[in-house]
Amino acid sequence: MDVLNLYKETGALLEGHFLLRSGRHSPRFLQSTTLLQHPLYAEAVGQALGELFETLELNFVIGPAMGGVILAFVTAKALGVRALFAEKNGQGSMWVREGLTIHPGERFLAVEDVVTTGSSVQQAIRAAEARGAQCVAVGAIVDRSAGRAEFSVPYRSLVQLDFPTYAPEACPLCQRGEPLQEV
Repeated sequence: MDVLNLYKETGALLEGHFLLRSGRHSPRFLQSTTLLQHPLYAEAVGQALGELFETLELNFVIGPAMGGVILAFVTAKALGVRALFAEKNGQGSMWVREGLTIHPGERFLAVEDVVTTGSSVQQAIRAAEARGAQCVAVGAIVDRSAGRAEFSVPYRSLVQLDFPTYAPEACPLCQRGEPLQEV
């Protein structure tokens, strides 16, 4: 599967000057919601991601809201397990709503659309682990961490991309006066 081409075809690969959630700046941004709004593409991505983890015994797949909700659903569908999500609780961390069932000892896969630092998916993992579940792997559509994202479980992605990112004080786009877009 040519993941980057799917981003291009759907207009989800953006170029400009972007403020990433990590606080860093980048000349490129992958808007996964633009890609995942297309059910056939979303299912294809979920199927491909599910195939990376099909040998694991899992009870559910979880993703951080908002970017990981659709991805968790399509990946869980491909694996034949439940789909859950974790959302921000207003206190700087995430939680899993009471209506989403997690039993102590259940095994799960955590997914994210694009991993740069891994902090969002780490928060989703902690939210599920707080309810007694065990994370056994992490998956992403795109790993743009340049190998820096680390998890204490196996981590796989459909593609690795190395888009440059800059600390705000060293950003050449800022120095050229290019307008910064929050995404």
